Amino acid sequence: MSTGNSRTVMHTADIARALTRISHEILESNKGAEDLVLLGIPTRGVTLAERIAALLADISATTVAVGALDVTMYRDDLHRNPTRTPRPTQIPPGGIDGKTVVLVDDVLFSGRSIRAALDALNDIGRPAAVRLAILVDRGHRELPIRPDFVGKNLPSARSERVNVHLAEIDDVEEVTIES
Repeated sequence: MSTGNSRTVMHTADIARALTRISHEILESNKGAEDLVLLGIPTRGVTLAERIAALLADISATTVAVGALDVTMYRDDLHRNPTRTPRPTQIPPGGIDGKTVVLVDDVLFSGRSIRAALDALNDIGRPAAVRLAILVDRGHRELPIRPDFVGKNLPSARSERVNVHLAEIDDVEEVTIES
């Protein structure tokens, strides 16, 4: 899917390796898979959360609850950015109260989506802890938000765009950066 002014920075194997590493780090940080809930931020964060949950199940032989947390209406920049249709928030049975919630998203840029996710979580319940897993951290934070688990740090210019393409959604598996 790369074009003339776009370059691929992660291929299928790189993404798989990054998610495997993130999964191991989550288990180590949480001291196992007990009381762990993964909430993906639509769209690609949900797919990544599902993949991480499958890896966690393979590694720990424990099923980890997975859900989706739509943050569209919690964003503070709706007036500047075109909105997409909100997706349903799906909290796993058992909720998030007293659990360690790992928010999962594809790209961390300004931090505004994660701030919105924290606000949305506040309306749903009270987790024991909230962690952040990101496939690509590109920098340029506008808010004091830092991921706990990172697949790849990708320094970029503000004018560049980082695109995550996943097979389940885009029929191709890669991360590209375009100017």
